[in-house]
Amino acid sequence: MIIAVPKEIMTDERRVAATPETVAKYIKLGFTVKVEAGAGRGAFHSDEAYAKAGATIETDVGRLWGEADLVLKVKEPIFNGALQQDEADLIRSGATLITFLHPATPSNHAMVEKLRSRNITALTMDGIPRISRAQRMDALTSMSTLTGYKAVLTAAAHLPVVLPMVGTAIGAIKPAMVLVVGAGVVGLQAIATAKRLGAVVTAVDIRGQAREAGASLGAKIEGFEVPSEMAQSPDGYARRLPDTWIEKERLALSSLAAKADAIILSALVPGEVAPVLITAETVHTMRPGAVIVDVAIDQGGNCALTRPGDLHTVDDVLICGTKNIPGSLPVHATWLYANNMYYFVENLFKKKDDRMDFDDEIVRGATVTREGRIVHHGTLKAMGKES
Repeated sequence: MIIAVPKEIMTDERRVAATPETVAKYIKLGFTVKVEAGAGRGAFHSDEAYAKAGATIETDVGRLWGEADLVLKVKEPIFNGALQQDEADLIRSGATLITFLHPATPSNHAMVEKLRSRNITALTMDGIPRISRAQRMDALTSMSTLTGYKAVLTAAAHLPVVLPMVGTAIGAIKPAMVLVVGAGVVGLQAIATAKRLGAVVTAVDIRGQAREAGASLGAKIEGFEVPSEMAQSPDGYARRLPDTWIEKERLALSSLAAKADAIILSALVPGEVAPVLITAETVHTMRPGAVIVDVAIDQGGNCALTRPGDLHTVDDVLICGTKNIPGSLPVHATWLYANNMYYFVENLFKKKDDRMDFDDEIVRGATVTREGRIVHHGTLKAMGKES
């Protein structure tokens, strides 16, 4: 089987789905690996290093996609301006695509439908369940760790104030107020980073366990109590609250947002569209110069005014909708992601032949399209096709 590793074409995306180290591992498993020329340059992996590991370096992008049995990517297929063709059309019918698809996000529905109609088997790296056996494959956790760190640095870089309390000859500068919404992997790393930089941190999460974790890192916990069976699934993920409870959460966040200099939004429900928690009205009440970093944008965003992939200002509040924050840390992000991907592929083909194991719960959780059908629960729900 031929594995293809294309160069990522999303703006500012410097990650790549395989390193020379993982290429050598794929070849040891029996795969033939083709890497697009320059694919690893953003993460400082040369074509020569891939070739030395055993990969074929391909300069013809159309041929790379068209001959592949298995395409490994970082981000979802998008339109390739150089070829004037969408990546979802470049992959041959019947092939397999593994990447971060974020399939429940409304802006990605047309892409998912195209993959289905072209009989592509598509698996998404954000669908891997958080079970002990899948820890080495959990790219979402890997990328979330880096995202939480960089989100705070992004906010700090754009703020018109400093984060820590600073003593000066004419008095003390008060520390900035940072609000973190969602105390999962992203949120906890954001809390830790903001605290290290000297900010006063407030955190909100509907899950009791997550609130305890946030408090242990020094955050002040705000919000309101939600029945545990409503807030959290058995595997520890947040559940989507009923609309009446989401409205309560919006009201609670409105008063907290008005006091914040920076807000990090990372409230996600796995495989589903992110809940809108910061409304347009709430943004209008925020301090001039405040910054919102909406990490949840890959699944639609937690702020009603976030634009995917854009940075814009509303009533003197800067809203950051950057879609590939880990892409700004390409060396560590690539190392983590490429190894997560390798262990996922190794598990996918653990039968030691060219058959993928769709009976495996990890594979089932990640499968979006197969045999001309959309099979991903969260995607079907977001599309209104849930049976």
